[in-house]
Amino acid sequence: MYAIEIKNVNKSFGDFAIRNLNLILPSGCILGLVGENGAGKSTTIKMIMNALSPDSGTISILGTDNQSDAFTKLKNEIGVVLDESYFPDVLNPQNVNAVMKNIYQNWDEKLYFSYLQTFNLPKEKIFKEFSRGMKMKLSIAVALSHHPKLLVLDEATSGLDPFVRDEILDVFNEFTRDETHSVLISSHIVSDLEKICDYIAFLHNGSLLFCEEKDRLLEEYAILRLPRDTFASIPASAIKGKKQTDYDVTALVKKNALPSGIPTEKTTIEEIILFLAKGDK
Repeated sequence: MYAIEIKNVNKSFGDFAIRNLNLILPSGCILGLVGENGAGKSTTIKMIMNALSPDSGTISILGTDNQSDAFTKLKNEIGVVLDESYFPDVLNPQNVNAVMKNIYQNWDEKLYFSYLQTFNLPKEKIFKEFSRGMKMKLSIAVALSHHPKLLVLDEATSGLDPFVRDEILDVFNEFTRDETHSVLISSHIVSDLEKICDYIAFLHNGSLLFCEEKDRLLEEYAILRLPRDTFASIPASAIKGKKQTDYDVTALVKKNALPSGIPTEKTTIEEIILFLAKGDK
C-alpha cells in the first residue's frame, strides 16, 4: 500500500493550473516536494488533506479515497505541520495537551510530554512568547503525539536556524524507522531534503518534472564543464540544462547519453533542480 497515491489530478485557478499530477509515496519512506514559489506545492498539500478538491483525478491516502466519508476518521492517523503555527497566543504547552487529548482518539500524553522534554520546551510558557523555532517544535510534538502513520509537512523547517533544522530532521528520520510510517515534506531548503529524503518530487509551474528515488537521480545526472568550442560536440540528447559564458559551458547532463571517456563531476539535488528549472540559459 502507498501512503499517498495521486492519479491524474488537475486543478485550475485562473491563470495557474496543476496539470496531470501523478505522484506516489511508498510506505516507510520520506518524499521531498520541491519547487519555486507558486509552483503548486501548497495547493497539492491542500488537495491531499481535502482542504481543496481537484477538478479531476483521484487521491488516495493510506489506502483511502480522500473524498470518501472514511477519510474524516483517517485524519487521526495523519500528523500535519504547516509553515505557521496557529495555537492561541494565551495557551501554553500544558494547555495544548488538555485540548488535544479531547480531539485525537490516539492522543498519547506521555509521548507528548517526552517530546516537550526532547525539544526543551517549557510547559508553562505561553505560545505568544515562543520563538519561531519553539513554535515549530511544539507543532511537530503535537503532530507526532497521536501516533500518526503519515506526516504531512509544509515548509516545516522554513526560517529556522541550521541547528534547530538539524534537530527536527533527526526526529523525522527516527519516525520512519517504523516501516509503516511515511513523511511528505515540502521545503525550499533543498539541502534538508537531500539529507533525509528517499524520493524527490519536483513541481515546476504546476507540472511534475520528476518523482524519483534520490539516489537514482544522483547516479543518473552529472555536471559537465567544458570550453565552448569543445562543448559543441556534446550530443543534445545528453544536455538537460546549461549555463554559458564567453569562454566555457557548465551543463547538467545525463551520464548514459554521453560519449565514453568524457569526465564529469558529481552533482547535487539542488543543482539538478536549478538546471532543470532554468533549462537552456
